[in-house]
Amino acid sequence: MMGVAYGFGAYLLWGLLPLYFVLLAPTGPWETLSWRVLLSLAFCALLLTVTRGWGRLLAVLRSRRLALWSAAAGVLIYINWQVFLFAALSDRVLEASLGYFINPIATVLLAVLVLGERMRPLQWVAVAIAGLAVVVIVVFYGAVPWVSLVLAASFAAYGLVKKQHLGEHVDAVSGLTLESMWLTPIAAAQLVAVGMTTGITFGHHGTAHALLVGLAGIVTAVPLLLFASATRRVSLTTIGLLQFAAPILQFITGAFLLGEEMPPERWAGFALIWVACVVLMVDVARSERRRRNTTRRS
Repeated sequence: MMGVAYGFGAYLLWGLLPLYFVLLAPTGPWETLSWRVLLSLAFCALLLTVTRGWGRLLAVLRSRRLALWSAAAGVLIYINWQVFLFAALSDRVLEASLGYFINPIATVLLAVLVLGERMRPLQWVAVAIAGLAVVVIVVFYGAVPWVSLVLAASFAAYGLVKKQHLGEHVDAVSGLTLESMWLTPIAAAQLVAVGMTTGITFGHHGTAHALLVGLAGIVTAVPLLLFASATRRVSLTTIGLLQFAAPILQFITGAFLLGEEMPPERWAGFALIWVACVVLMVDVARSERRRRNTTRRS
């Protein structure tokens, strides 16, 4: 039960993130990402100090395998963050929402391609409908939804790495600390590049703006810590289903609060994705019911 609560809390916070990033204007996506990484690292260091967790972190670092997988997780979440920030700050929140609706389908595909699992008939149907949705958007809307596809692929891969390679061996705070640590050189380089081009906005647009940017570490770290805690307690399938909370909120934000364009062809693409998600949920419910019946008989 706690794993489900952690997962739902993470996705609820992620669903509200576009509104937070809109408030950061005129700070752009590159500078915002840099502050997210650097301030997340500072926040995690504080948590490790308060919880006396530095020993756990050092124990993880002694394992080359865990250190490398944490670096891989860092790269994947960096890609996801950067594309999401680009979407949130360039009036493409709906594309981000579509990506996170596709994410459970991407998770199923990864389970087949990477873990060698066999897809059930309804899962094949869900994947086919999702593929059709992408085709509809490409053909009738006239653009490849690359933001959606990259977000879905990167976060599905991140969830897989956390679940299969890190979840049982690395606690949430140590994991996020390592991911942020590996990304710190990239974040610092981006911040230097921003300073030499468009200029740093942090500290130059009033106290309220500075406070909002200063919260980036907490805003970034808290849902990721909740997500990491969830992946250690529940199945990857459950994580995939819980994630619908985030894109629903993002869709409402983009379509109704930020007033992004929703022509009929985009509605058609979203409708197909929603059908695919419903088919996937029905499959999960049927599979869980069969599992429980088998357990009772035995």
